[in-house]
Amino acid sequence: MLLALATWLGALIFFPFVAQTAFTSLPSHSAGIIVRSSLIRLHSIAFACGVAFLAASLTYNRVALGRVRVLSASHLFLIVMVVLTAISQFRIMPRMDALRLAAGEISTLPPYEPMRAQFDSLHTWSTRIEEMILVLGLIVLYLTCRQIAERP
Repeated sequence: MLLALATWLGALIFFPFVAQTAFTSLPSHSAGIIVRSSLIRLHSIAFACGVAFLAASLTYNRVALGRVRVLSASHLFLIVMVVLTAISQFRIMPRMDALRLAAGEISTLPPYEPMRAQFDSLHTWSTRIEEMILVLGLIVLYLTCRQIAERP
């Protein structure tokens, strides 16, 4: 449980450093490609870690507590994390890709251009979603550690 959660949270914490480094070291278009690819990989890690955490947690609850506790707070928060990841991956990113394809180099468009404004709005939502996932992940980490510590 903890390994899956730590891997996911570590990737979430590391990702902004990758993005910042890419955008300060490379041309905007190249940086965007690297960040997009990194985000897809981050989401793959998230899906795998979400499944691993739930499987390990349900097994732990069954063995240690004698019951599965499917609707525990940590499980519900983790499911919300996976759903938010899916929204980012399958709803927001395709829209950003379509805008990038239609507009070419987004960073060259003026801020008042409708395509640029829409892209910036989607980027803001993408960032907020990743931040929400991180906060929820920290809550799940706390709840999981507390559950393990309270076990006799």
